[in-house]
This record gives sequence, structure tokens and C-alpha cells, in this order.
Amino acid sequence: MTKATIEIKGERFVLIPEAEYEAELAAALPPLPPKFPDGTREARACIRVSIARDIIRERRELGLTQTQLAKLAGIRQETLSRLESGKHRPNERTVERIEAAFKRARGKR
Repeated sequence: MTKATIEIKGERFVLIPEAEYEAELAAALPPLPPKFPDGTREARACIRVSIARDIIRERRELGLTQTQLAKLAGIRQETLSRLESGKHRPNERTVERIEAAFKRARGKR
């Protein structure tokens, strides 16, 4: 990893190339389920992981922690954590609450 450090107002920051940063973020996302011999994947598992990845990306883009997003959405942080793991399926109401929380957070920017 190529990195450099800088200091701004007494605080040290690490700089890395954007491609390396994006790779690090991608590595922290839940993995897609394994492929079957015919090259396909289990659909329900893919949907759960896809939802999880979307939530994680949006949350990070808005600079929110899980706790902050959960509070905005009116759900438990543990619920959000389970959804972001890609191992649990959200119900429709929970997805609606998370979407509404993202809209409110975007409005504050």
C-alpha cells in the first residue's frame, strides 16, 4: 500500500491512492454467496447481500455510523448490523425506514 501522512491543525492524516481506498472499502462489504457449478448463485442470498451492500455504501457516503443511521431510521443498531452482514432479510417496513432516514440525512448536507 502506498501511503503518505500529512498534518492539518495538529491532527495527522494518512493519504492513500483512491483506488486502494476503494479496494479497502470493497473488501469490508459482505461477500456474494458462492457460485453453483453452473455459475449461478442462490437468488435470495444475493438479494440480501445486495441490500446490505447498498445500505453500507449509502451510510458511508453520508458519513453516518450504524448507531446514527439506526437512530434516524427508528430501528435498533443491532437490527441494522444484522442487515449489513447480509445474513438477514429486512422486512419492507424496515427498508422504508432506512430509505427515509437516508433522505433526511441527505437533506441535512
